[in-house]
Amino acid sequence: MGVREATRVGTTFVSMRNRNYRLYFVGQLASQAGNWMQTVAQSFLVLELTDSSTQLGLTVAARYLPIFLIGPWGGLAADRFDKRVILAATQSAASVLALIFALLVITHSTPLWAIYVLATALGLVNVIDVPARQSFISELVRPDELGNAVTLNSITINAARLFGAALGGLVASVLGLAVCFCLNSVSYLVVLVTLFWMDRSQITASRRAPRERGQIRSGFRYVRETRELLVPLIMVAAVGALAWEFQVTLPLVAKETFGGGAGLYGTMMAVMSAGAVVGGLVTASRPTDRARSLAVAAAGWGVALTAAALAPNLAVEFAALLFVGYGSITFNALGRTALQLGARADMRGRVMALWMTAWAGTTPIGGPVVGWIGEAAGARFSLLAGGVPTIAVGLLCYPALARIDARRSGSIDSDRHPRLNLSLRRRSEE
Repeated sequence: MGVREATRVGTTFVSMRNRNYRLYFVGQLASQAGNWMQTVAQSFLVLELTDSSTQLGLTVAARYLPIFLIGPWGGLAADRFDKRVILAATQSAASVLALIFALLVITHSTPLWAIYVLATALGLVNVIDVPARQSFISELVRPDELGNAVTLNSITINAARLFGAALGGLVASVLGLAVCFCLNSVSYLVVLVTLFWMDRSQITASRRAPRERGQIRSGFRYVRETRELLVPLIMVAAVGALAWEFQVTLPLVAKETFGGGAGLYGTMMAVMSAGAVVGGLVTASRPTDRARSLAVAAAGWGVALTAAALAPNLAVEFAALLFVGYGSITFNALGRTALQLGARADMRGRVMALWMTAWAGTTPIGGPVVGWIGEAAGARFSLLAGGVPTIAVGLLCYPALARIDARRSGSIDSDRHPRLNLSLRRRSEE
């Protein structure tokens, strides 16, 4: 291996030299793998009970409805309290919910309303868990390693999808859906162990926001007045509502277009996740400070989704899904990195809660819409409904993001604006 290649590998994994972040990485890998096993099981449980893609979309929406309604309050909790303690509580609650799911399936007493209730309960847990989990990363690494850490965390999620979805499809086909829920319950215990093993003296806790009136409104106002945060959030909301609905679209494509079941769905998710892992590694090895890269990633992801919608056979579908995964991780990582680096430390939890609301909280709208499109026009159109708007978002937002890049380039010119440059550097290290 040459010097250049060794340097690039070192850059790709620079944040992994932090022991606490390595523990966090391992815990998230286990937890997210279990989560995707449960996602596979829940999707096919609903299809077995109802044979309705609309019901599938509605049950997925139920999981994300709390995020849509009260997501910003979860971000405020992350800004106010110890994130490590929050995560211990939320992971314990999620483990119990998965165990209840397993018991209902084992006893063959799983009415549709129970799936709605448990999905909504998990959504309430995620309201607090997701912003705390995302903003906790900034307390485990140095400021100059944050972009790399966020990208590697995205790789974790997609690597977990690679193994979790594939294993979930296999386990569901061979051992039954209940085993998927049981394994997910156990996976959360791994997170609790890693949180316990962390060296608390090496956690750089952010300054906690004091209890004041109007803190939710101040978070909205802060984002509205900060274009570097507002434009990416608008893009994430528009794309997340229709493109990031794979829990609805891929089961439909697997079952209706290609005549498969849980095993094929798991394989499709695994192929997409393999592309995502590659995309994440490429993103982690490159600078992530150009805002317009987000628009390019959106347009490219939209093209890949459109290709997957039009694929004439499974071989072409798998090839397209590789690029769908590549595009999804690139867009996701660039969006989250832009928000984490652009937000003040005392606002980071609220900003990431708004990201969560924009990305996942739009599912209560997008999930049923995509499910209805799939039921009315065919499974392929459920993918197409995400691909075309994503291309449009990338093209329409490119000029605004290019202007942000130009303004940054002018404002950090250390020769002409040394004081401003110093101020910006201090702000990024808060």
